[in-house]
Amino acid sequence: METLIALPALGAAVRANGWELGAEIVEEGLRDDVIPALARLGRTAQLGELPTFVAEVGRQLQQAAPDRRLSPPLAAIAREHARTREELGFSPRDIVTEFLVLRRVVWAFVAERAEGLDLLEVERRVNDMIDRVAAECVSAYVERAMTELTEQARRDPLTSLLNHQAFSEALVVEVERAGRYDAGLTLVFFDADRFKEVNDTLGHIEGDRVLRRVADVASATLRSSDLAGRMGGDEFAVLLLQTDKHGGDRFLQRFRQGLATLREKGDLPADFDVSAGCAHFPSEAGTAEGLLRLADHRQYATKRARSVERLEQTA
Repeated sequence: METLIALPALGAAVRANGWELGAEIVEEGLRDDVIPALARLGRTAQLGELPTFVAEVGRQLQQAAPDRRLSPPLAAIAREHARTREELGFSPRDIVTEFLVLRRVVWAFVAERAEGLDLLEVERRVNDMIDRVAAECVSAYVERAMTELTEQARRDPLTSLLNHQAFSEALVVEVERAGRYDAGLTLVFFDADRFKEVNDTLGHIEGDRVLRRVADVASATLRSSDLAGRMGGDEFAVLLLQTDKHGGDRFLQRFRQGLATLREKGDLPADFDVSAGCAHFPSEAGTAEGLLRLADHRQYATKRARSVERLEQTA
């Protein structure tokens, strides 16, 4: 019973010294470059939520019975601390080391004032609290990293648009959703006319730059709810949600205007253009596969007609 009576005073001392202990954690982290990322930051950023975590250790010492898990607000603070640390350049090792230093500093403070207390109980409360916060931070860091890796796996590395697989999967999902809610959508296929000539005459580096600029124009032309993907080589696709059967034509008009602006600026070859084909759900095709076939057929027909037209002009 003596331990439970004295612990609140010890916890109050920890809470009262939260900022000082936080600063001590930072200083120890800076010493001998233990946590390299700290050296690049100002004092406020260096501290982050360390004083909050120290104060929470004190609160756990004050309570008659410590919490078995983090409260939702504290868990949110811990996760935000980890996200901020990552943005500031902390590695996973830096984050773990930060909590090891926190444990060492807090325990040194507590040990000096714990005479006559049950040290095993004090140590258990301190360690349990720090372990839970550290685990929440590390979990947030890992989840964020996994999310980024998953998103990267869905993206075309050259243009950052959805890759072929991710776009095709999204098309199936959106067609099913449009069918449930009786909505329309439009699939647009387009590719660069005579793109091989760009690579052959200007080189592949310039060809890659052209593809990135085309992707940028397509993305800028879309609404936030629409999707764009690179289907391979110089072939692209966009999916326009909540549109009528004329949505594809409206998109292509804006898209071509964007390409024309780049041609005028010299960011695209003077004769650069694209051939496109559209298909609307549900008025023209009732499935994702049907949309793909129809848009591809129309895109090919447009490209073939342009090729014939160019041959006639040069004859």
